[in-house]
Amino acid sequence: MNHPRTATTSPATSPAPSRTGRSRAMLLALDVVLIILFAALGRDTHQHGLNPAGILVTASPFLVACLAGWLLLRRRLSPASLWPGGVILWLITVVAGLGIRALFGGGVALSFAVVTLCVLGAFLLIPRLAADLLARRNH
Repeated sequence: MNHPRTATTSPATSPAPSRTGRSRAMLLALDVVLIILFAALGRDTHQHGLNPAGILVTASPFLVACLAGWLLLRRRLSPASLWPGGVILWLITVVAGLGIRALFGGGVALSFAVVTLCVLGAFLLIPRLAADLLARRNH
């Protein structure tokens, strides 16, 4: 008895992720790496040590805030674009990250908040600016 074949997609034949999807995933991964670098640089500057657990504890409020920002923005704005998604993501990462840090007893002195705003601004926005410039150049 012949049964109609049902279309199944095997991993080998499934469609590849779109270039945009891969670009966003790479940018999200870069955001994570740069936030961890921000924490490592801060810990090194203040002689708190560069042990991985300590770096992750320092980075965690900003990582949580950044990931939440990606989730919040992904439906309406592209967090991978410079404007307005990237700028809003940067501000969410800084403000929510500082808030989470304060809730768990971490320091949020004005000087730390200003440094956080500036460094994470550079770390989160410069890659988006470069990607936007490259995309415009290629079109």
